Amino acid sequence: MELTIRTADHVTVVEIAGDIDGKTAHDIQEQLLSQIEPGSKLLLNMSQVDYMSSAGLRMLLSMYRQVKGNQAKMALVGLSEEIQDVMAVTGFLSHFTVCETVDAGLQALQEDE
Repeated sequence: MELTIRTADHVTVVEIAGDIDGKTAHDIQEQLLSQIEPGSKLLLNMSQVDYMSSAGLRMLLSMYRQVKGNQAKMALVGLSEEIQDVMAVTGFLSHFTVCETVDAGLQALQEDE
């Protein structure tokens, strides 16, 4: 698992590469939670994530709660069809802004300003 963090248009863009599972979810969550501040904008590019276990779903739910608690915004980009299906079945998908591309995600996070 590899994380790359950069800033684009006042949005923290996090590129995640590799599987998100019981071995990696906690480390990812720790690094991402430090990026959430009141009013911040976070874009998770998951186009290089092939597999996400239930630990990954828990990580995303925790991130969602932190984002909402800080009046921040978060978008998920590049979800595989399999991950989208799992998130839809579990009811998680409706809690997130989901976009196909990084540009679309950046635009979605800039709306309503």
